[in-house]
Amino acid sequence: MITIIGNGKMALAIAKGLNGEVEVVGRNENKLKEFCEKSGAKKYYLLNDFDITNKTIILATKPYALELLSLKGKAKEIISIMAGKKIEEIGKYIESEIYSRAMPNVGAVNQASTTAIFGSDTAYDIFSKIGTAIKVNSEKELDIATAIAGSGPAFLALVAEAIADGGVLCGMSREMSYEFTKGLFKSFASLDEKPVNIKDSVMSPAGTTATGIEKLEENGVRNSFIKAIKGAYEKSQKI
Repeated sequence: MITIIGNGKMALAIAKGLNGEVEVVGRNENKLKEFCEKSGAKKYYLLNDFDITNKTIILATKPYALELLSLKGKAKEIISIMAGKKIEEIGKYIESEIYSRAMPNVGAVNQASTTAIFGSDTAYDIFSKIGTAIKVNSEKELDIATAIAGSGPAFLALVAEAIADGGVLCGMSREMSYEFTKGLFKSFASLDEKPVNIKDSVMSPAGTTATGIEKLEENGVRNSFIKAIKGAYEKSQKI
């Protein structure tokens, strides 16, 4: 049984991805009951003085809440999904035999998360059940992965919304434009190629795609996304 401390959206996504084979710990009993109903979690407990002895814990609270946790005992393993919180700092507040960090994304709810793992094979095995787990070599790499895989769904949502709006601007219905945009993302995800190869395979000389790329470059789209990743990473270092 995996114990999740925290009952927010990411905790819910993970619990659903693990088919409810979890117990959840939080501060508000009504919210915990709702969490169990939505996720299928087997049990819930109130946070105050919760005993973590010999438990495998997924720490899914907000980063600022770390120093406010009131826990007893020594865990078997702590797997933190808190952005920016280093293992050294976590160890000051929670005692455990093993510490790992992971950064899943909201695709966990559909068992389609891409999760960065820094730490144990146990952490890797758990998050492999909710999608693709990728081991990184340092906490710095995990924080960079947080900017890409963790924050990335929000960036891609912005892209999808803009593409659909473009279709509407040209005269397509909103519903149909969303359907084509959804299909676009599914098609792209199925291509096991480097991005540059995909672009080059579609971009014919003086064609429609080349004209679209020109407009994107005029507005600095690539530079904006590079800065978005860099900014999200730098923010993770200040949490």
